[in-house]
Amino acid sequence: MTELDVAGQVVELVRRLAGPDAQAEVAVTRHDLALTRFANSFIHQNVAESGVSVRLRLHVDGRTAAGGGSLVDADGLHALVERTVAAARLCPPDPAWPGLTQPTAVRSSGLLDEDTAYAEPDARADRVRAFVDAVGGLEAAGYCRTSYRSGAFANSAGHTAQGRTTEAAMDGIARAGGADGVARLCADRLADLDGAALGGRAAGKARAAADPVELPPGRYEVVLEPAAVGDLLQNFSWYGFNGKRYAERQSFAEPGTAQFDPSVTLVDDPLHASALPFDLEGTARRALPLVEAGVTRAVAHDRRSGAEVGTGSTGHGMVGASTFGPIPRNLRLLAAAGPGGRPDDGADGTSGAVADGDTAALVAGMARGLLVSDFWYTRVLDPKSLVITGLTRNGVWLVEDGVPTRAVRDFRFTESYPRALAPGAVLGLGQRPVRQPDRLDGVWWEAPALRLAAWNFTGGASG
Repeated sequence: MTELDVAGQVVELVRRLAGPDAQAEVAVTRHDLALTRFANSFIHQNVAESGVSVRLRLHVDGRTAAGGGSLVDADGLHALVERTVAAARLCPPDPAWPGLTQPTAVRSSGLLDEDTAYAEPDARADRVRAFVDAVGGLEAAGYCRTSYRSGAFANSAGHTAQGRTTEAAMDGIARAGGADGVARLCADRLADLDGAALGGRAAGKARAAADPVELPPGRYEVVLEPAAVGDLLQNFSWYGFNGKRYAERQSFAEPGTAQFDPSVTLVDDPLHASALPFDLEGTARRALPLVEAGVTRAVAHDRRSGAEVGTGSTGHGMVGASTFGPIPRNLRLLAAAGPGGRPDDGADGTSGAVADGDTAALVAGMARGLLVSDFWYTRVLDPKSLVITGLTRNGVWLVEDGVPTRAVRDFRFTESYPRALAPGAVLGLGQRPVRQPDRLDGVWWEAPALRLAAWNFTGGASG
């Protein structure tokens, strides 16, 4: 049976077991994920898994319940419906039930690459070998993964949707002594991952990060590379543009207000790459402008949060949205106009700290500041103002008169992410966005390098 056949069968079972007035929505997803890991410069693990998940949500007699399973034979589907109906009878009334998605057209992104969907381990191993060869004897570690996802949706209002998508990602480090350099990329096709280019970038940064000096804490002008900017986008998604947090007044977002620099445009754009064209509630996914030229325009909603504020769903229904809220999971910071650099452009001979022409152009404009490769271990101190604390990693460099002069020891920082991108705070955007993979495939953040007027470093990484 196809995923759509399974979804339709569950809807019919609900009608039989819960009555014709029961409202049901069913999402069926098949997911094939393969992962090749390497450490100490050799592959130590190759794993692959394939599974089907069925998620049912139903509303009957004014009460709502949800259930899930992975058995798609007749007995498994029957058991899923029976236990979800039983759960609904025990649930409290749900007066805020938003109803079902009505029949509407769902446009597929058309982003499916067969070679990625059915990639053999050798294809991933080739990229790992190219990465390891390119680091030139340094210690290398990381992963290369491929993913194929197909899904279907049906509800008792007669709405159906289908889609398929692929994704490939590579994330690796090179280590020179105690210094690490990183390179990572997410793409629609495995063929778009160049292991040699990524390995060369990671190695150049690792070598340039040797013998770091310690600088005092303070507010420094910074250039953030795309990996670091990806952390900003992730936290904006979870805590800023989350419709539930907005409704609960726990978000900084104020639609209609110029909260960001005019150079900032943020769009959640799932059909740009690697995402199914509909959400868990069957709502068609589309590009959602969140910030346009610095002005906050919208937040993400599923059907329930959208009904609460009177705007409707934006296509962000997802597992767990009733608990932590709907979030945009494919956020893009649009790049500055222009052709941009390429990852292998080099850095006009300055140092391996600057691995591409885009970053070189931003660094060249700094009289004195810091070049930051990556953030990690970031935690929210104040959700409302989105004050974040975290650490730098994988390379920080002091820039003087447009040239990286010394590697710097890692810092701890405490910064309000919206304030760091406030009007007048953004001094430059790169022209070449880089898509960063998340832990979950199908979730990604795309951004160019970013030059900011100030970033608040509060101490050493061990402080």
